[in-house]
Amino acid sequence: MVIHSIEEPLFREYGRIIEGYELSELLKTLESVTPLPEEVVYVPEQPELMELPIADEISNRYFGGMPVQLGWCNGHNTKLNCLEYHRDSELNLGTRDFILLLGKECEIDGDWIFDTKNTVAFKVPAGVFVEVYATTLHYAPCSAKKGEGFKVLVVLPKGTNTEKPEFTPKNHEDTLLTARNKWLLAHPESSEAKGGAVVGLKGENIDIEKDI
Repeated sequence: MVIHSIEEPLFREYGRIIEGYELSELLKTLESVTPLPEEVVYVPEQPELMELPIADEISNRYFGGMPVQLGWCNGHNTKLNCLEYHRDSELNLGTRDFILLLGKECEIDGDWIFDTKNTVAFKVPAGVFVEVYATTLHYAPCSAKKGEGFKVLVVLPKGTNTEKPEFTPKNHEDTLLTARNKWLLAHPESSEAKGGAVVGLKGENIDIEKDI
């Protein structure tokens, strides 16, 4: 699979590089207080990250005053498995290089299926702050080097990816909601699908292990 640079114009269709923030303390804290597990682990909100002055700065400057949560997604991974979307952008920052596998919400077909052949891979260099647009499908980061793993900051509106609200589904999209502000399309081979998540991906369950 071709792994693109976020410096390429193509990335502007999925997200953008964010400038104008002092990130050294954020990177230092992310590296020092969060683990690097063998499997992928996601924590929506990390107290030590929330206590940093940049947390309020991101809330005020980037999200226009909306409350946010600073969490992380760390581990080792080379597979797609699922794609998700939110009603808002997500911000990412890694302490080491990582790869994002991305798609476009507009390419979900009328049967709520996304073909994985339309997935695009981007390498995000360590220390570069990026926005992933609300209309961009994404999921767990992937390792940029064999065996190295990743530690990635995840900034989202407060409450995202926490307890799913209770309601009676009235359309198919309602059935994709697996947590608060999280709509998920699972690959049939994924553990998420085996756990009951709605299958919404067709084609190969992309694995970039041979490409890194």
